[in-house]
Amino acid sequence: MSNVLTGEAEALMRLAVDAARRGIKQGQSPFGCAISLEGTLIAVEHNRVFASTDITAHAEITALREACLKTGCIHLQGAVVASTCEPCPMCMAALHWARVARVYYGATIDDATDVGFNELRVPAAELIRVGGGSLELVGGILPAECRALFSEWRSSPAYHPY
Repeated sequence: MSNVLTGEAEALMRLAVDAARRGIKQGQSPFGCAISLEGTLIAVEHNRVFASTDITAHAEITALREACLKTGCIHLQGAVVASTCEPCPMCMAALHWARVARVYYGATIDDATDVGFNELRVPAAELIRVGGGSLELVGGILPAECRALFSEWRSSPAYHPY
């Protein structure tokens, strides 16, 4: 990955990590997402499953909702996404349907499963491959910081075992 992409990835991921921490403080689980389009930040969100009593309110979904409202469009061609965890199949499908260009992630689906989340163990890259998607997926962006969110959450009053 080039230095330009590394800088873009890390900057967006830090925003996603900060969003996840805000979510933990609000009683939510430890996931964050940031989206930029043409170099402009258009959404920074965290998981809102408990706050909304909506099992689909994952960080990527809430960020996509915000980004689409802000742009007035359901398609976000060229958008770049940073997610603190590898997108689950539901989120990966939504990112595909929104036509984002690139998704960076830190922690993996296996990391989430290891701390007790009920994940479908389908790697995002496999979903893209089998589904014929063209979205670029780049893992390993600030993985230690993203995995640390799980520990922060487990030691917080927001902790809800799944």
